[in-house]
Formats: sequence, structure tokens, C-alpha cells
Amino acid sequence: MDVVHEVWQRVYAVQPAPPSTVVLGAAVVALVLVLWSPAWSLTRHVVTIAHEGAHCVAAVLTGRRLSGIRLHSDTSGLTVSRGRPRGPGMVLTLAAGYVGPGLVGLGAAALLGAGHAVGLLWGLLLLLALLLLQIRNFFGLWSVLFSGAVVFAVSWFLPTQAQSAFAYLVTWFLLLAAPRTVAELQVQRSRGAGAGSDADQLARLTHLPGLAWVDVFLLVTVGALLLGGSWILV
Repeated sequence: MDVVHEVWQRVYAVQPAPPSTVVLGAAVVALVLVLWSPAWSLTRHVVTIAHEGAHCVAAVLTGRRLSGIRLHSDTSGLTVSRGRPRGPGMVLTLAAGYVGPGLVGLGAAALLGAGHAVGLLWGLLLLLALLLLQIRNFFGLWSVLFSGAVVFAVSWFLPTQAQSAFAYLVTWFLLLAAPRTVAELQVQRSRGAGAGSDADQLARLTHLPGLAWVDVFLLVTVGALLLGGSWILV
């Protein structure tokens, strides 16, 4: 009971905003993790987790039944759900993936703006634990467990200032990484490799061009970056 009480105390505690140098430093580090190819080949797995998690949430909210999630070593992923093959539920489920990381980053920015940096980390840990229940392959299991272990270690063992800096780093990373994945999607489509992509599946379901869906993804993710960044930098 003492441990539970301590966790709740940490979740609801309000932390003052760190110095601007920490906030900007976290943004610079996140930008390096997104733009530097050797780092991106590893950190993109985090975006895949958020991407598939967004598919998962959208499927549940629209009444579809989840069959499981697979995460692969090439940073691809697959969320399988059962329900009507067409209709609003399927459209929303497919559309959620590429905008998911940006929207999670936007929500994280709102929590940071309210002073709940540590609460944000525990919230992410809870989401990873729920996602773990749907993982159906070994690499996915390892990927989510490792991510959860990192977040837990930071949340439990590091001082509050370090936890806050890490929360800002994660938030900046999600906000900055989301538009890059959309750009990568369009590059793949331009090379003829996107026939099974979310955008092209949506095109077949809605009769809107795949490029229009890519534009929607880009508009949402860039908008989340600009809005979330403004909340963080206030």
C-alpha cells in the first residue's frame, strides 16, 4: 500500500517547468534522434509502437475486435482487428496510425504545460502495459518490454529534474518524428512500394486519392508539432 500511495503521489504531483535551456536542449536531442540515420534506425521503433497503438485504440473505440499486434525488426508493424471490412470504423482505424504519434505528442505537451511531467511518464507506462497484452510476436514483446523498462527506470530511480527532462525529450521526439514517418510513406509510394500502406488502403475504401490521405496525415502531424511546441515553449 505504501508503494501504491507513493506512485499516486508522483502521478498527481505538479512539477515546475524546467529552465528553457533544458526544454530547448531536449528539442535539439530529439531532432538529432529523428534526423540522424543511425539513431533513427533504432528510435523509429518507438514511433512504430505509437503508430500501432493508435490503430489499436481507434479499433476499440469504433467497436472492432482486436486480434493482436505485431512489431517487426525492420520498424514495420501490423495491427489486426475484426469487424466490417468497410465503413467509418475501418476508415478511422486505418487513419489513426500515422497521426497517432503526433497526437500522443500533443497530449503529452498538454500535460507538460500543466506541470505533470512525471505523471506523463506513468501514463506512458500504463499505455505500454495495456499494449503489451495485444502483442503477438517475440520482437514486439521485447520492443515494448524494453521501452517500458526504460520509462519505469526513469520514473522510479531518477530525480525529479531528470524525469522532467526525459518527459520533454519523449514529447519533442514524438512531435518531430511523426511528420518524418509521413514523408517516408510518400517516398515509398513514389517508388511504387506503398500499395499496402494505410494511405492506399484508405484510398480504396473512400475513393479519395492516396496522396490526399498523405496530405491529411502531414497536416495533422505538422499541426500537432506547431501547437504542441507552442505549449511547451510558453
